[in-house]
Amino acid sequence: MDQIITLLLHDTIALITILNPIAAASIMVSMVDAPTSGTLSPIAKKASLTVFIASLTTLFCGEYIFAFFGINVDSIKVIGGVILLLIAINMAYGHPTKARHTPEEQQEAQAKEDISIVPLGIPILFGPGVIATIIVLNHNNTMHLPLVINYALLSGVILLSSLIVYLTLRNAAHITKLFGVTGMKILTRIMGLVVGAIAAQFLVSGIRKLWMG
Repeated sequence: MDQIITLLLHDTIALITILNPIAAASIMVSMVDAPTSGTLSPIAKKASLTVFIASLTTLFCGEYIFAFFGINVDSIKVIGGVILLLIAINMAYGHPTKARHTPEEQQEAQAKEDISIVPLGIPILFGPGVIATIIVLNHNNTMHLPLVINYALLSGVILLSSLIVYLTLRNAAHITKLFGVTGMKILTRIMGLVVGAIAAQFLVSGIRKLWMG
């Protein structure tokens, strides 16, 4: 039981850090006219639901899709580690990262009436780094837990993470006002260090296993 709780906390922290709802909240506020709880709530609901569905799809189908193309988990660890490392470097320097969305996508989003699914849900929240993280967490946990328990655990992690994303986005106006620009950048830099550590683990583990054949 203690092992399950430990994995639940570890995986939730890892997934939330990669999703980075704080940064997404800041971006969302800049895209919405007159951001209030009333205007942000439906956007937050759709965006978090998009993250939930996409994450569950990745959990149950992602590894099999990559395997169909002959890509193993160790290769995913390496490329996922590279992507996360790029994200972490940009976060540590307080810069927006193109690994999540491009300036062109943000300009297009500002012209759209509904930004909740694209680009907020995908790719700002749910991007390549999240896909790699879910697949790697699923693979790592199967070494410690039975398959059914592992799927149940990660489904709970995804549900909890999606709920945190919803609450963060729903209160985005209050959060950005509370922390201000400087506070948001400090939080982003701290989360960047965590993402960087996860990226290093992915890279080292993936390269070692590929090297050993």
